[in-house]
Amino acid sequence: MNLDNEYWSSRYIENSTGWDAGIITTPLKEYIDQLVDKDIAILIPGCGNSYEAGYLLQQGFTNITVIDISTFLCKKLEIKFEALPSSRLSIICADFFDHAGEYDLVIEQTFFCAIDPSLRNRYSEKIYQLLKPGGKLVGLFFNRVFAAGPPFGGTEIEYRQLFQQRFTIATMENCYNSIVSRKDTELFVRLIK
Repeated sequence: MNLDNEYWSSRYIENSTGWDAGIITTPLKEYIDQLVDKDIAILIPGCGNSYEAGYLLQQGFTNITVIDISTFLCKKLEIKFEALPSSRLSIICADFFDHAGEYDLVIEQTFFCAIDPSLRNRYSEKIYQLLKPGGKLVGLFFNRVFAAGPPFGGTEIEYRQLFQQRFTIATMENCYNSIVSRKDTELFVRLIK
């Protein structure tokens, strides 16, 4: 299966987006609510409908970049956020692995589980490259196995092995405040470069 622009655009066109919660999920909302510096550089890879970006903007954050491979979705996001100054939100339609930049925070919400598991080490390397020293990867990983994907699941043991070489694992624990449909199936993760 080729998880490219055509694949993901067709999922959005067909409204076949079972992963889409329709809102920012509670764990990420509560994490964002405790952030003080509204000027940090934030990246949301595989951003989907960008509920997280919308919430960040509502809270006054000023330096947000979202990236997605789906051209259909990116056009929707440009319309959704057209009234906002482009200086606060940058929408990039591209392959995450080709992206260059420097960020204080990368927010992970259903992107990691959407890429082929064979790319996970490359994902870890790329996140490390994109983060400034002391930067953080914060988000949610599925703590379960799926019969087929996407989404692709995994376990805490796998994730620790994947990230411990490059990051300090500040938090990797069962998520206590998941949305109902994901209860007892997620890990909240906070990794520091």
